[in-house]
Amino acid sequence: MEQKPKEKISIMLVDDHAILISGLKLLLQKQSSYQVVGVAEDGHKAIELYDKLKPDILLLDISLPGMDGLQVLKKIRSRYEQAKVIILTMYEDEEYVSLIMKAGASGYVPKVAVDEELYSAIDAVMEGYIYLRPKEMTTILKNKQSEEKINKMYATLSLREQEVLQWIVKGYTLTEIAGELLISIKTVDTYKTRIFNKLNLTKKSELVEFVTKHNLINR
Repeated sequence: MEQKPKEKISIMLVDDHAILISGLKLLLQKQSSYQVVGVAEDGHKAIELYDKLKPDILLLDISLPGMDGLQVLKKIRSRYEQAKVIILTMYEDEEYVSLIMKAGASGYVPKVAVDEELYSAIDAVMEGYIYLRPKEMTTILKNKQSEEKINKMYATLSLREQEVLQWIVKGYTLTEIAGELLISIKTVDTYKTRIFNKLNLTKKSELVEFVTKHNLINR
């Protein structure tokens, strides 16, 4: 019985630099199992075209006119939970990579390393893996461990302590908080002391920084 030919991996490209798009096309055409099915030059067109094509892989630049790549990534992931999106960018900052991955990217390839890594990234993502280089993987794991630690610390606060914390960070005085919660100033001060002790903080400025950095506002 004749074996049915394997379907090609459909790939959509999003970048506003024509030279880079041409280079990517040439690179991808060298692999007989890949097929470029569409190209978009800005964020809005990228979403419209993705809705129409629903490619296996989206290669997405972050710096785009109109709507940046991060917004495009979030919107596509909100519509298509299984979307496979590999970010191509010239930025290699660790926090930047963490931000991309939190937004739902399936992988990350610096533009300077596209020639060497793009095939590996596409194949890994198609097999269901997240593609990151060892350096970025280490950073992501460290950040995840740190986030888990912060969440555990925050969870040690009672619901009332969490409520008082939010008021403090918003700049309310103990007197104002007492009025809002209909409790005594002494009780508010007790909650405040417990909050600082549980979070290992000593000053209000440290508390504000802690809450802002770890996105604990109005949680």
